Amino acid sequence: MPSGSATAPTPVFFVAGGTGISAETLGNLMLQQFPSLSFSRRKIPFIRTVEQMRDVVVELDSSMTEQVTPLVFSTVSDEEIRQELLRTKCAVIDLFGPPLDDVERVLHVNATHGTAALHGLGDTRRYDARMKAIEYAMEHDDGASLRNLESADLILVAPSRCGKTPTSMYLALQHGLKVANYPLVDEDFDTGDLPRPIKDLGDRCFGLLSTPARLSQVRGERRPGSKYASLAQCSYELRRAEALYRAHRIPSINSAKMSVEEMAAVIMQSAHLSSLSS
Repeated sequence: MPSGSATAPTPVFFVAGGTGISAETLGNLMLQQFPSLSFSRRKIPFIRTVEQMRDVVVELDSSMTEQVTPLVFSTVSDEEIRQELLRTKCAVIDLFGPPLDDVERVLHVNATHGTAALHGLGDTRRYDARMKAIEYAMEHDDGASLRNLESADLILVAPSRCGKTPTSMYLALQHGLKVANYPLVDEDFDTGDLPRPIKDLGDRCFGLLSTPARLSQVRGERRPGSKYASLAQCSYELRRAEALYRAHRIPSINSAKMSVEEMAAVIMQSAHLSSLSS
């Protein structure tokens, strides 16, 4: 039977011994290659014992139907717990199975198979950098704080609902980068200058755009029937934002059809930023 259909989304589980961030990120990157299918996603993190995994397997198997075979993306590193997971009737994509074996073979060194090492907790410096970056991103979300902007690794600039917040948080969480984001509003387009708080920080700015139709759709979910969500308003803001980026030589990308992971990769490459937590 096919794994998915037009009426039944394929259940997808991200199972991990730690936070599940790696399983979610790698799994979603693979699922993006199947845009015609729909998926229902559930993350099951912090599976540290065989007993816990037995309960997980029961849940996984209960999601099986004659029409749909669930997918399980796993970053469980403990060998005994991994073997318990493989008892499921679901399709398991073991992200730290054969690929990790290949790495061990090339390096001629056995992997530690430890949860702390997999999630960066073994290196206190990188872990602390990531936590501080998350705090910074939360404090400086949507222009909420203008304090200490000069210490930002990156400042995302865009009209409302172009993806500033999720991209900022992803860059902080996954890469330990201190990212502020600043919303562009009507008055910012009057002069053609960068808004005063970021006027002298143009070299750290990166612009986000979208398409008028996509932006109108996203805003309409928040404020249906409003001027804010109208196609005319969205077109105006995007047009002026693009002109602003061009005038100040601020690099930009269109977020309409990109995942957060893709946006983060493009931004880091364009801005010559390196991950601090890898």
